[in-house]
Amino acid sequence: MDVIRRGTSEIIPEEDLARKIEKAVRTNIPMNVKLGCDPSRPDLHLGHSVVLRKLRQFQDLGHQAILIVGDFTGMIGDPSGKSKTRPSLTLEDTRKNGQSYFEQAVTILDAAKIRMVYNSEWLGAMSFADVIKLASKYTVARMLERDDFTNRYRAGEPISVHEFLYPLAQAMDSVAINSDVELGGTDQKFNLLVGRDIQREFGKEPQVILTMPILPGTDGVEKMSKSLDNYIGISDSPKDIYGKTLSIPDKLIYDYFVLATSIPNDELTEIKQRLADPTVNPRDIKRRLARTLVGMYHTQEIAQHAENEFDTIFIKKDVPDDIPEIQLARTDGVNIVQLIVDTALAESKSEARRLVEQGGVSVNGDKIADPKALVPILDTTILKVGKRKFLKIIPI
Repeated sequence: MDVIRRGTSEIIPEEDLARKIEKAVRTNIPMNVKLGCDPSRPDLHLGHSVVLRKLRQFQDLGHQAILIVGDFTGMIGDPSGKSKTRPSLTLEDTRKNGQSYFEQAVTILDAAKIRMVYNSEWLGAMSFADVIKLASKYTVARMLERDDFTNRYRAGEPISVHEFLYPLAQAMDSVAINSDVELGGTDQKFNLLVGRDIQREFGKEPQVILTMPILPGTDGVEKMSKSLDNYIGISDSPKDIYGKTLSIPDKLIYDYFVLATSIPNDELTEIKQRLADPTVNPRDIKRRLARTLVGMYHTQEIAQHAENEFDTIFIKKDVPDDIPEIQLARTDGVNIVQLIVDTALAESKSEARRLVEQGGVSVNGDKIADPKALVPILDTTILKVGKRKFLKIIPI
């Protein structure tokens, strides 16, 4: 229970979890611990790792981890936390994204101890009569207790009837696999509670729900999200994981240690004390966090290399040794915006122009502030775009 409680927001009800664990130990039958995968977002980041790491803890304690890929529910679109109806996906998209999710998730989970299933297996087999029977087991009033539905209803935003079916479909996943415990973020609490109610309706012992905090992104304000560009991807390069970690606000250092690492509790206590000490520079602790995260998804040796490279670029202001090279035709001058686009350091001219105007571009160490500037390619030239992108241009 001490392991399970770490970093957890709520366990509902905790006494039931203790009882289920005691039963599992007594009968030597592991609990079924369920986690639903959102197939609309195939790229995983540290925000996703919070609940995945909790699932790994259950695996290490001997229980059965069950990943449910919502290929069928993905065609509905989870309305949790949304201010408008979410676009649905095709079954093909959900299957492809689900496989990508699994391939990344096994960097955290024990692949040999995962049961992975698609919920179309049972949801796709339900008849319309089955759906009506399921819908009769929950009221509209209960659905409108959910904050996002209530807020949208009051604001006059449309709510499609099929959105009411999402939590019921997710609940049927718990019925189908005889879930003992379901994990999710705090934004999933309503859906997880519906699972308990529907399990009772089908004569099943209700699952315990365990919610995990939502990890803020690197901006320290919004939920970590790729669309907000405030994420640290678990498949990011070592230098990106390191650099992005150092960009988080100091107030998040401890939370990241608790939720995104396996640092022992006694070391967590020491970190908390050091962060409270005004004589300690939090940057030193943040560097340790960055090394820890890189080491988790790569190796400790690579983590140290990432730190050395970061120091070379940002502290010593040098150019790293192993930067990519490209050969370009010799010229007396090429427009800087065109050069950035041609070398694939920006996706569009508008993005390249913005980077130049914001002071994020330099050539051979000299900052270029004019988007109309011409850059000669007569000798080996070092182009730097943004904080971490370097390119060595060799004229031919």
